[in-house]
Amino acid sequence: MNCEEIRVDMREMTEEERTEGARMIQLLHRFNHAMPFTPEYAEAMNAIFEGRIGEGSYVAAPLAGAALDRVRIGKNVYVNTNALMMARGGITIEDDVQIAANAQLISNNHDVYDRQVLTCKPVLIKEGAWIGAGASIMPGVCVGKYAVVGAMSVVTKDVPDYAVVVGSPAKVVKMLDADRFGK
Repeated sequence: MNCEEIRVDMREMTEEERTEGARMIQLLHRFNHAMPFTPEYAEAMNAIFEGRIGEGSYVAAPLAGAALDRVRIGKNVYVNTNALMMARGGITIEDDVQIAANAQLISNNHDVYDRQVLTCKPVLIKEGAWIGAGASIMPGVCVGKYAVVGAMSVVTKDVPDYAVVVGSPAKVVKMLDADRFGK
């Protein structure tokens, strides 16, 4: 994963970028107020992710975030309620990932001296990972294959494949047996 930081000066946004941002806010409103498991809900979800969501995946409302056009979701992914996806730096969620309620995937931050400048690094959640309730995944972090992030953890560094991490900042507390996943 390329973790090179990009900087975005919000004062230099084009009219097209502002219009797209407003469109996304309206789509989020429509999605968050649609009846789940209806054609209207599915249409709103697909409009937000515009073909960047895999078969069998589901995102539960409400959803919040920005730059959701930079989110890619694999197959058979479940994202529970109240997810926050700040995606200016890009967020990739691979196949078979489970994300619990109130999780935050944050690929951008603000420059501490000039708050109109976003500092952005991509977030990658690899195949089969499980993100616990209320966990925060910070910019530039890769969560490894079949890794588990404990509830309320704040992940500031990459998580190895098959690791279980907990705490703030999150630390590895055990390794899972890769052979038990049958892959």
